[in-house]
Amino acid sequence: MAGMSAKIDYRQLVEFQKKLQQLAKAPNIDEFVNSCAKELAARLLAKVIQRTPVGNYAKYRTVTATRDSKNHKKGDTYQKRIKGTKIGGTLRRGWTANKQIGAKEYAQSLPVSKNGNVYTITIINPVYYAPYVEFGHRTRGGKGWVKGQFMLTESERELAMITPKILEERLQKYLGELFKW
Repeated sequence: MAGMSAKIDYRQLVEFQKKLQQLAKAPNIDEFVNSCAKELAARLLAKVIQRTPVGNYAKYRTVTATRDSKNHKKGDTYQKRIKGTKIGGTLRRGWTANKQIGAKEYAQSLPVSKNGNVYTITIINPVYYAPYVEFGHRTRGGKGWVKGQFMLTESERELAMITPKILEERLQKYLGELFKW
């Protein structure tokens, strides 16, 4: 067997090692992880709010038009909402992780708690009937069942599917800034 000789330049390897040490000592790594957690929580909130149904408690009455108007001809019958009745939205407005503030500041104000290597943001809906809408409930009298809407469950599942891609993009951007790529 013939002898082989090769020259190896370790300078790039040493430089990469220094950059990895720099990453381990990076003072803003917690800030980066916090911002990732906040972005994921904000996305979850957006998805769950969009999925939350709004109740319609409005009462209508049938009215006959007495004259021609922009929307109806004289003699047409149509439905008119009775004043004082409403369309809901309490459940949808209830989703939160912190006090309500402006939309731009909201994602940055989400409360992140750290326990060991786990970062947590708690998404809640304090409206008392939220679990009944989420998971379903018996009807009055116990003879029937109202199916759950699974707003939060489905939103979590959907977010879990796209989370790796989101985090990979954020990590590549972060490492690019740190290593000047």
